[in-house]
Amino acid sequence: MKTPLKTLGTLSLIFIVFFSSCTKDREYAKLDIRLTDAPGQFNNVFIDIQGIEIHSDSVWIKPSNFNAGIYDLLEFNNGLDTLLCAIDIPVGKISQIRLILGDNNTIVHDSISYPLTIPSGQRSGLKLNLHMDIQPNVSYTILLDFDVAKSIILNGNGQYILKPVIRAITNQTNGKIKGYILPMSAQPTVYAINASDTLSAIPDNNGFFMISGLNGIYDLLINPGNAAFQDTLISGIQVPWGTIIDVDTITLH
Repeated sequence: MKTPLKTLGTLSLIFIVFFSSCTKDREYAKLDIRLTDAPGQFNNVFIDIQGIEIHSDSVWIKPSNFNAGIYDLLEFNNGLDTLLCAIDIPVGKISQIRLILGDNNTIVHDSISYPLTIPSGQRSGLKLNLHMDIQPNVSYTILLDFDVAKSIILNGNGQYILKPVIRAITNQTNGKIKGYILPMSAQPTVYAINASDTLSAIPDNNGFFMISGLNGIYDLLINPGNAAFQDTLISGIQVPWGTIIDVDTITLH
């Protein structure tokens, strides 16, 4: 039995109206994904970032406006970051982020450039677990904190291997400690330490440092590279989420 063309047309129109209504009624939020760095002892760390995918409610979302390119991670420490993408994302639950890396990765150490090799198992994308509820009409930020010191390994053959260690920091977990370390001739490294993790920062030329992604109670250890100066420890700094704790200026002796 043939279905009249008029009936088919009516069914098609009903489907289009229903689909358009569902799409129109869907709620969205604003999401920025940004890149920052926990430092390492190199001149430059150039990472080839080609794309990102967001797993939300069992669907992978691939932003079309991603800022692909080669980034020097050491330009983005002590509170600095750069925008990778900004999208309108459907309301729901984000469970994972997949970061797609290219092959053009290098480091510069003692003014000499070396290739960074990515293990074959990570070429399809580096997955970061995340549990983030997205509510309508809210602006969210996910900060990808690339830990350079933990991510680069020198193997026995003299080759540098890139095994990325990245934390995904959200609005809820982004407490911070900031301050100044003087004098810079002490060549200090700053560590925020608690029972589950250790985060670090190398102060800039003015002595300023900022450590992000904190939530809890931390000990702050300042470890000078210059043996003429002593370690300094400040214990029990409470960092609630979304707050910045200023320890002011710490002078090493």
